[in-house]
Amino acid sequence: MSGLLAESRERLQRAGIEQPGLEARLLVKHQLENTDAELIAFGERPVTPCQAEAVRMLIAARVAGQPIAYLLGQREFWSLSLRVDADCLIPRPETELLVERALGHLPPGPARALDLGTGSGAIALALKSERPQLQAWASDVDAGALAMAAANARRLELAVYWFRGRWLEAVASRPIFDLIVSNPPYIAADDPHLSAGDVRFEPRRALVAAEGGLADLRTIAGESLSRLRPGGWLLLEHGADQGSAVRALLREAGCREVSSHADLAGLERVTEGCVAA
Repeated sequence: MSGLLAESRERLQRAGIEQPGLEARLLVKHQLENTDAELIAFGERPVTPCQAEAVRMLIAARVAGQPIAYLLGQREFWSLSLRVDADCLIPRPETELLVERALGHLPPGPARALDLGTGSGAIALALKSERPQLQAWASDVDAGALAMAAANARRLELAVYWFRGRWLEAVASRPIFDLIVSNPPYIAADDPHLSAGDVRFEPRRALVAAEGGLADLRTIAGESLSRLRPGGWLLLEHGADQGSAVRALLREAGCREVSSHADLAGLERVTEGCVAA
């Protein structure tokens, strides 16, 4: 086992993977269904040819650029272990800023929040995990993503109402919300980042929007205020260079107290506004 681990680490290092040792351990452990303790304690235990081949195929997929989150089938977000696959975006640390801001705007006690374009369910589940009294709703247009989100909720034993549909259309006949949050597609179709890194393998429909990346942000801003109670908040994640444009969209829609907030890298990632009380 230790020899296979060393081989895997070397292949990942040659491929330019930033943390070859960590990723090799994660992938070998995942494929062999071992724990870290077992890798250490039984490092000299031989593996079968079939096991070795399975690990090498997994390493080859990583060398080819496949996201490690998809290969492992999971990603941690807000201290929650979420299952992910190619039907949904991989939850990213910068989206935790969206959760932080949303939690700060939820009223005390029972409240109702809606997560639009939920993907793996990361945002809705993070909010629910912090606020057990919250009535959490979430929608997505993609059936595969919605099934993954619902499976995550069952495994984490967190109750969320799931709806399939495009943006506010999914909950057209539903009640008014205290808060609406979304991490929608916001990348322009010609953005060079689409040909690099993990995004090459993520669902394009969850990444790309028309109007230079602003189309879905505009739709959500325009539709949300009528579904928010007076004093309710709309929070949107967006690209690092879109803060000014999204602030304008929220003001045009009628939001008050519009502001943008930076992530740990100092990049504007979340813009928010509220309905007049």
